[in-house]
Amino acid sequence: MCGIVGVISTAPVNQLIYDALLLLQHRGQDAAGIVTMQGTKCYMHKARGMVRDVFRTRNMRALPGSVGLGQVRYPTAGNAYSEEEAQPFYVNAPFGIVLVHNGNLTNAPALRRELETVDRRHINTESDTEVLINVLAHELQRAARELPLTPDAVFDAVAAVQRRIKGSYAVVALIAGHGLLAFRDPFGIRPLCYGLGETADGPEWMVASESVALEGTGHQPMRDIAPGEAVFIDLAGQVHARQCAEHPALHPCMFEFVYLARPDSVMDGISVYQARLNMGETLAQRVISTMPPSEIDVVIPIPESSRPSAMQLAHKIGKPYREGFVKNRYVGRTFIMPGQGMRKKSVRQKLNAIASEFRGRNVLLVDDSIVRGTTSKEIVQMAREAGARKVYMASAAPPVRYPNVYGIDMPTKDELIAHGRSIEEIRAFIGADALIYQDVDAMKKVVGAMNPRLQGFEASCFDGQYITGDVSAADFDEMAAQRSQARGVDEDGASDRSRLALHGADEGSR
Repeated sequence: MCGIVGVISTAPVNQLIYDALLLLQHRGQDAAGIVTMQGTKCYMHKARGMVRDVFRTRNMRALPGSVGLGQVRYPTAGNAYSEEEAQPFYVNAPFGIVLVHNGNLTNAPALRRELETVDRRHINTESDTEVLINVLAHELQRAARELPLTPDAVFDAVAAVQRRIKGSYAVVALIAGHGLLAFRDPFGIRPLCYGLGETADGPEWMVASESVALEGTGHQPMRDIAPGEAVFIDLAGQVHARQCAEHPALHPCMFEFVYLARPDSVMDGISVYQARLNMGETLAQRVISTMPPSEIDVVIPIPESSRPSAMQLAHKIGKPYREGFVKNRYVGRTFIMPGQGMRKKSVRQKLNAIASEFRGRNVLLVDDSIVRGTTSKEIVQMAREAGARKVYMASAAPPVRYPNVYGIDMPTKDELIAHGRSIEEIRAFIGADALIYQDVDAMKKVVGAMNPRLQGFEASCFDGQYITGDVSAADFDEMAAQRSQARGVDEDGASDRSRLALHGADEGSR
């Protein structure tokens, strides 16, 4: 997953984009980049690291212009360590295009071969974003045979791109001397919205992954970009929009509502916070049907994404909600963790138990999801060491049984604790006295009810249904090979790279 933002204004945008990226930092902490345009000249700075570390005063001064875009990266394709694969990407023809992308192209290998053999375009990295920008450049070259460049020509190019690429993509691009282009895949898997602000000299438009980036920078959210839709904002601030996909259908990623998005965002008409409250309500029903609430003394969340679900669950079963773990926000990033021992150590550095909330009690721990299970196992042990009499675990999401191919760094199937295992086997692995999972159909129902326009969800990591219809067993094998090559594996076959997410339990290891 990544966070992307684009701005077209009448005032300098470097600080504004920086501020928006800080608000999207939870979507990616591996690299950050900003590009601005002054006239038709591009100015770019990108590097590995957090936004506050990548951009110093000297870097910001070197980013002039009233048009720009930025990205925070959490790599799911290509080389996680390559600064060359940090975004934005740039091609000089036609016009000069700079692009940022959130998502994952499932047919990137085939497109790469097609670009080289048919379109005669050279791809220099393993990034699917470089593939995407070259496909866009090629189609824009074909569609824009006459000047001036018109919105219709831009939309014709996007329609051709939609026909060629598969997978998930939310895209923001700048076309030098012409304007800002944003478009979304035909299923609306990855989020994208836009809003309006004002400067002393006129309107200011911002496109971003989440509404929190708009609101936090003083922009009024207008609406989400529809699945398959393209929006082109010219340099005069005029907004043009057209549906470019043949069969669009809104199926946003369920994991955005479970874990990825900030709770204060609204995505596709759904409040992320309210979605998590609703998940807590249905999870409470699962708890009640599994065990008598009288056996539970206290409900404790695993910081931080699970808090709304845990609060609502506690309310529904009539038990006190308590904060039993304190998260160290300043532990820093551990980029290389060469084995299980180091992964366990990172959990202890990140979380500390408040013993008085556990001592002599039967505690129900609530997490947003359980991926590998290693973090859950360690947290259950921490609760026991803090004096808990019994430790129950509840997951606000269903079992994660399948890899994700649409832009979430979900482990390969062999790394998923729920793949090929029963609930009882998972419970035994993490060491809990009971384990309760969310029901996948109930989750879809209570979240989907918040927006009747939704036609479903992309929930493949839970139900194994890949909505783009082009994912095969060979694709999973290739993904596993790329993951091993790019990031390295330890002797247990588990990725040695773990991330410290800013707003939830460590998705890289939990």
